[in-house]
Amino acid sequence: MSWYILILAALFEIGWAIGLEASDGFSKPVPTLGTVVALVISMALLAQAVKDLPIGTAYAVWTGIGAVGTASLGIILFDEPATLARIAFIGVIVVGIVGLHSVSGAH
Repeated sequence: MSWYILILAALFEIGWAIGLEASDGFSKPVPTLGTVVALVISMALLAQAVKDLPIGTAYAVWTGIGAVGTASLGIILFDEPATLARIAFIGVIVVGIVGLHSVSGAH
């Protein structure tokens, strides 16, 4: 169950990271509120996940999923460059996430 909580926490991390762009430097109240709410939920879920998962693994997976999701949405939503190198390095992060999960001993 902790892995599912961790994945949900990472999805909220993507939400608050994208919210940073939408909030325009916290100058727009509604996106700013959404960003703060997503941040709090993400941290609360991460705190729950680390009750059963090693902090190093949980944090690396949380940030990895957040980085992959945010970088991917940056390409899709904000016309950030989708170069072969960028996509390859996003793939390396995905391999790291899967690898950490596979060696954690908890599925």
